[in-house]
Amino acid sequence: MAYATYDESILGEGAFMTVRLTLVCAPAPAQRPVRFGVDAPLDERALRQTRALAGALPVNATLYAAPSRRCGQTAAALGWEAVVEEAALRDIDMGNWRGRTLAAVAAEDEAGLGIWMKDPDAAPHGGESVAQLYRRVASWLGALPPDAGQVLAVVEQAVARAAVVRALDAPLPSFWRVDVPPLSSVQLSGRAGRWNLRMGTVLAGRLRGHDGEGSASGGGQYL
Repeated sequence: MAYATYDESILGEGAFMTVRLTLVCAPAPAQRPVRFGVDAPLDERALRQTRALAGALPVNATLYAAPSRRCGQTAAALGWEAVVEEAALRDIDMGNWRGRTLAAVAAEDEAGLGIWMKDPDAAPHGGESVAQLYRRVASWLGALPPDAGQVLAVVEQAVARAAVVRALDAPLPSFWRVDVPPLSSVQLSGRAGRWNLRMGTVLAGRLRGHDGEGSASGGGQYL
């Protein structure tokens, strides 16, 4: 039986190199009620829970963090040094909904909220659409050098969702079907423009026994 062979001189030097990317979702905001696009600082409980996870991640890696205060605090609590603040990993721009609660938006602009959650290209708030967020995150993933090796990044929930959609080449409306709990990890491996999603341990599950609590601060989704 004949097997296909590959000419590395044609495919390029990085064609057979694998990037191993772990996205860590920052803890949810401490503020209640949760408001769109507010960069609230982490409370002491969230910081304590994050510090408990410091040994759960690879140590030899290129480190990134989204430019929010929350993501920076998470990276620091994990003990990361020499972290690159990456603007491409910023949270979705919520436009004139920023600072407002979901209930308030639903009461004042129910039609706009419905369109936003159904049409990935819609941006009734005047900010960034889900499609624009997806393209931004996909572009960052595609720009990672093939010899990057192990890469870790603290990101917002929306960015982690977009990365999963890109890895699976899933339809954009599936963005809303991806649940990324606070302090969970998304593990991706990429080579030659193709990404795979690897199911791994939810980091927050390691908190049991450390803080007497089973979930990260803030509970579930905050977008």
